[in-house]
Amino acid sequence: MAKAPARKIIISCAITGSIHTPTMSDALPITPTQIAEQAIDAAKAGAAILHLHARNPETGKPTPDPAVFMEFLPRIKQGCDAVINITTGGSMIMTVDQRLEGPRALKPEMCSLNMGSMNFALHPLADRYKAWKHDWEEPYLRASEDMIFRNTFRDIDRIMKTMGDNGTRFEHECYDVGHLYNLAHFVDRGLVKGPFFVQMIFGILGGIGAEIRNLVFMKETADKLFGDDYQWSVLAAGRNQMPFATQAVMMGGNVRVGLEDSLFISKGKLATSNAEQVTKIRHIIEELGFEIANPNEARAMLALKGADKIGF
Repeated sequence: MAKAPARKIIISCAITGSIHTPTMSDALPITPTQIAEQAIDAAKAGAAILHLHARNPETGKPTPDPAVFMEFLPRIKQGCDAVINITTGGSMIMTVDQRLEGPRALKPEMCSLNMGSMNFALHPLADRYKAWKHDWEEPYLRASEDMIFRNTFRDIDRIMKTMGDNGTRFEHECYDVGHLYNLAHFVDRGLVKGPFFVQMIFGILGGIGAEIRNLVFMKETADKLFGDDYQWSVLAAGRNQMPFATQAVMMGGNVRVGLEDSLFISKGKLATSNAEQVTKIRHIIEELGFEIANPNEARAMLALKGADKIGF
């Protein structure tokens, strides 16, 4: 009997994000050169999708400025063939207009899209540090105790239509079960068509907790709502990153790692780079008997428009 082909696993890598601040890790990429180098290295290690935010090169503060994106995106495109996925979340302190500045101008193959408003609480992180590299870091984190990360139905509709006009598809970020039902609403309206990509997120304070039974329930709910029309992936914050990624692989899903989601490579040990995390999860995937998807295989799985149709 012929051996069935191994299922291919998409590894996404979130390179810098808007959660962690420069004080927390010297490995966190801040400058365009650092972001480009770490992104290319993550792709060489096996990441098919690179999820990207921009940072002010001087302070490390998240920025929506398309000009800053353009300081590293062409270098990444030249250095690897990974799918480039630009945030529409930006950071909690940005307006929706600001969050759309980069994606609208750059027309990437993919964008992230948060599927509901939430309390996105980072303030407990501020209690872990006594000294800061930059003045903005501690107030930025502590402000999240009294801030709502806005993603209303109207906001989501607007982002979908704005980016959909460019042929961009989405990493639909679902931080709780209700976000899956929000996504189902847009599927029912015809604004989202398969095969769409659901990123299930665990362990952010304000979202669903990092418990395996929650992962199982999220997957069962998505199956009920979406049938065979979707691909799914898992990320978990902090120490839950690798255990949840491993569980997702065993359940038939894809994975996301990266310094946006966790600064660590193992208990108490800071990661030295995004590529180190990609290498670790790739090793786990292959030890479990699966293969990773290359960028073109990921494009086919997610029906992406191709790197020749982007705006940079």
